[in-house]
Amino acid sequence: MTQLSEDTLRARYPRSSALYQRACAVIPGGVSSPVRAFRAVGGTPLFIARGAGAQVFDADGRSYLDLVGSWGPLIAGHAHPAVVAAVGEALQRGTTFGAPCEAEVALAERLVASYPAVEQVRFVSSGTEAVMSAIRVARACTARDLIVKFAGCYHGHADHLLVAAGSGLATFGRPSSAGVPEAFTACTRVLPLDDEAAARALFERDGARIAAVIIEPVPANHGLLLQRREFLAALRELTRAHGALLIFDEVISGFRLGRDGAAGLLQITPDLATFGKVIGGGMPVGAFGGARAMMARLAPQGDTYQAGTLSGNPVAMTAGLATLDLLEREQGWQRLETLGAELEAMILPVLAGAAFPLHFVRVGSLFWISLHEAGAPRTAATLTERETQRFARLFHAMLERGVYLPPSAYEGCFLSLAHTRADLARFCEALRESLATLA
Repeated sequence: MTQLSEDTLRARYPRSSALYQRACAVIPGGVSSPVRAFRAVGGTPLFIARGAGAQVFDADGRSYLDLVGSWGPLIAGHAHPAVVAAVGEALQRGTTFGAPCEAEVALAERLVASYPAVEQVRFVSSGTEAVMSAIRVARACTARDLIVKFAGCYHGHADHLLVAAGSGLATFGRPSSAGVPEAFTACTRVLPLDDEAAARALFERDGARIAAVIIEPVPANHGLLLQRREFLAALRELTRAHGALLIFDEVISGFRLGRDGAAGLLQITPDLATFGKVIGGGMPVGAFGGARAMMARLAPQGDTYQAGTLSGNPVAMTAGLATLDLLEREQGWQRLETLGAELEAMILPVLAGAAFPLHFVRVGSLFWISLHEAGAPRTAATLTERETQRFARLFHAMLERGVYLPPSAYEGCFLSLAHTRADLARFCEALRESLATLA
């Protein structure tokens, strides 16, 4: 099978194509977030008209089994009745106040009760805001400047974190985006994942200058790069020994892998943590938290400034509470683990029959199919041109069969409480047929 032509794709999705042409005239690249543009797979991005349960429906009226889940927040599925009802009631009371509300306190209480070492939280409107604010608190608490991140981990688009990875024990931060001065990334160091020796060498050299190490405990933005617990424990040891803070970016993993996130799963407690996705229940929400003494540095109590007009938005807080209530009430995390295990059992024979190497990586309800011929990596490994072309063909073959995957070979998939065993079987059969066409 050859790659479908652009003309064929436009004919197949005429309404989406027309909307995309309109969008390109008024929105850069026609999208509000780059991965949505289908540049990695070719063709016209789908414009989604609505979602229901485990399904999305595009502007042309086609339905798809959705494995994207809005990139993670829809752990209950699209338009879950309990979440929709709660949001509807909140909307009747107003959309925003720019003032404290009860739902904000209730959601904060839920986060503090659930996540280890978090005694206070501050709400923001995105994961990017949560990370940049947590780093500001870390610098204030340590009176140090250097931040350490890892190649393959994404922490939002704040200037000081948009840095390129490199070889060697550690690389100085170099901007990986135009518009970011080198001076903004000069205090960022980049390490490889899964490499205790590189981390120890950096701390031996610069430990007295390092304010914090930030990492996705479950890296999920360059593939699903599951880390050894020993590596993460070594980071915990190093930061404590050198007076630096450890920040877990749990924007994706927090409240998806369990009520205590990856920290609970791994039994490693960070100093600060960032959240998003699930705690917003489908609405724009971020949060960061830590020990009371650290969070006391924030204004108005302390000398570290952070603010946001829509932070603690009453509708978003209500959506998050309704989602967490649902997960608790329906034993959601246990159900999702069972669903993930069932998918793993179903899909492994399908992948084993493929004409080229495919590797299944899963933690809870988050999974990734790696096309790296060398095997599923734990570090940021670049796919070859042949591997990326295979994914593009696989993506469109699955789309033809009514399954919506993330339009990037580096992005993971998400299960929700709305997915059923029949949905998993449908996904696996579509995958079997699609792989046969690629062979």
